[in-house]
Amino acid sequence: MIYALLSVLFLAVVGWVGGALGNMNLLFAFVIPYAALAVFVFGFVSRIIGWARSPVPFCIPTTCGQQRSLPWIRQDKLESPTSTPWVIGRMALEVLLFRSLWRNEKVEIKGGGKLIFSPKRYLWLGGLLFHWSLALILFRHLRFFTGPIFPGIAAIQGLDGFFEIGVPSLYVSDILILVAVTYLFVRRAFSPQLRLISLPSDYFALFLLGAIALSGVLMRHFFKTDVERVKESIMGLVSFRPVVSAHLGAFFYIHLFLVSVLAAYFPFSKLMHAGGVFLSPTRNLKNDSRMRRHVNPWSYPVKVHTYQEYEDEFREAMIEAGIPVEHEGKA
Repeated sequence: MIYALLSVLFLAVVGWVGGALGNMNLLFAFVIPYAALAVFVFGFVSRIIGWARSPVPFCIPTTCGQQRSLPWIRQDKLESPTSTPWVIGRMALEVLLFRSLWRNEKVEIKGGGKLIFSPKRYLWLGGLLFHWSLALILFRHLRFFTGPIFPGIAAIQGLDGFFEIGVPSLYVSDILILVAVTYLFVRRAFSPQLRLISLPSDYFALFLLGAIALSGVLMRHFFKTDVERVKESIMGLVSFRPVVSAHLGAFFYIHLFLVSVLAAYFPFSKLMHAGGVFLSPTRNLKNDSRMRRHVNPWSYPVKVHTYQEYEDEFREAMIEAGIPVEHEGKA
């Protein structure tokens, strides 16, 4: 955990140095973001293609509801879908509302060895807040990448800053993502079971995402950055016409550099579940094994050596060794 934290702090210092040294602005404002974007696109597409080409010879959907069988038995169409529309509905609930996490339960032995199942919804709530807050933040940031701002972006931005706390307005999604990342870290760091199975990469992703969110909040509310110059710089990135500004401040380069690191790191990390969830055969398959036969495409004819052929080959040696045989000899 400490190595992951030190790594993110080191990356933040590198971004700060890049912003403080004026002669490195071009490197940190354009070269590194372009390289990170190229790595992200190539890595993401490569992994998706690799997963899509993986054969799935068996029907292996994960279900916990009644399968379609007899007419008088009610089928659970979402838990055990047998048609594409219900598979899409099941996947949508999983991706948008984390339905499987909602059913997460804690099992304890209490009162004379009695097994107690109790709902545990904190992880579901933390994951939901984090992912939806991140989605809103990414959507709001589209205003920096477009000329005329789309009406939908302005509406979401106004809804996110509905409470109008401070100037500029404090976005609810900024607070929620910091709370969610903090909860996910505390849960992993202070639970003995989770700490045992956690890898440095798990902490690194949390620290990196938290640092990006925190640097964005600090840049907006404490270390003020000229928004017009930020948009000018980013539009230069989008249009491949670099515009280097010396008045963006070190925190902008810290934020941009950490985002670039995240983009380059994304395809090689567990964060790829964002794309992999759609290719999971336990989720995207229909549970129709009782309706049609699934034939393994790898079941090619195999040359076998029967017992009769084995006995014909070694009969004399078997008789000599006292091993019983079915036939004493060939007719």
